[in-house]
Amino acid sequence: MNRVFAQQLLNWYAVHQRALPWRGLRDPYAVWVSEIMLQQTQVETVKPYFERWLKRFPTVQALAEAPLQKVLAMWEGLGYYSRARNLHRAAQKIVNEFYGQIPNSVEQLRTLPGIGPYTAGAIASIAFNLDAAALDGNVKRVLARVFNYSGDVKSPTGVKDLWALAEALVPRGRAGDYNQALMDLGATICTPRNPTCWVCPVRQHCEALKLGLVAERPITRARAAMPHHTLAVAVIRKRGRVLIVQRPAEALLGGLWMFPAVKVENGVARASHLRQGLRADLKVSIQVQAATHIISHAYTHFKVTAHIFDCVWKSGQPKSDKQVKWATLSSLANYPMGKVDRRIAQTLWP
Repeated sequence: MNRVFAQQLLNWYAVHQRALPWRGLRDPYAVWVSEIMLQQTQVETVKPYFERWLKRFPTVQALAEAPLQKVLAMWEGLGYYSRARNLHRAAQKIVNEFYGQIPNSVEQLRTLPGIGPYTAGAIASIAFNLDAAALDGNVKRVLARVFNYSGDVKSPTGVKDLWALAEALVPRGRAGDYNQALMDLGATICTPRNPTCWVCPVRQHCEALKLGLVAERPITRARAAMPHHTLAVAVIRKRGRVLIVQRPAEALLGGLWMFPAVKVENGVARASHLRQGLRADLKVSIQVQAATHIISHAYTHFKVTAHIFDCVWKSGQPKSDKQVKWATLSSLANYPMGKVDRRIAQTLWP
């Protein structure tokens, strides 16, 4: 079955593969960047970012030499900013430890920040034509249906079992095209909901289809309820400038800039939360003038409702251990920000 399955899939891919900016590239750097961008992010979202990135940072050396703030600015809006920080750190490691050449083995690729088993397999197979498997969400779904896998695909046992299946199916010498074919199949035909099984090139091998269990595969554990955080956010003005704070490198959205904010425990944001919270955290005294608007945003693992307050600085200097700026309104575009803070900034631009 293995050889027939792989060949049928490759035949289909030769005709129906998606036209993507990174498809067909053998430059290991471009392959690496595309795979990191595609983690937890839809293809259509990634396309323009990928093209802009390669224009700004065309080589590993260019990325390694760039200031982190420039890297984060190019990544802004793509989310999961640890990916950008890891790309930057990995580029520096490649330059310093691998003489500027991206390593060409799964084992060495795994030593780079931000590269796990799937990404290492994808880069090794696509860029270096190594016989390596690549198991992402699309591939897990395809294999769980083809083999009617009844375990939890996200459990340690499930991951181990599906990796074994993926490795057993890799056609020698064609792993790059084969892995991309599996990804395309999962993205276009063997979709999470309403898969178009009647046009699937490997439907004759699909045990879940034969048993009428396609909708029940793959099996995953139930998700926990998504937390919902309420923030009181201060736009603090002083002589035509506003105060922004850089998030700690190790924090969520680390390295990005934000407007001073206080988390509200009871879900009702008030001016008093800001006055008290910023006095304790930043050592500044403010006058809250008005509540202006509310911004809601859903991240992957939690939701945020931000209540925005227009404020005026009264006294005090921000704590010396905080990275802060009094920024002009026109310069806010130069500071990389998360989506909520960028939406706030856009309301302030002259």
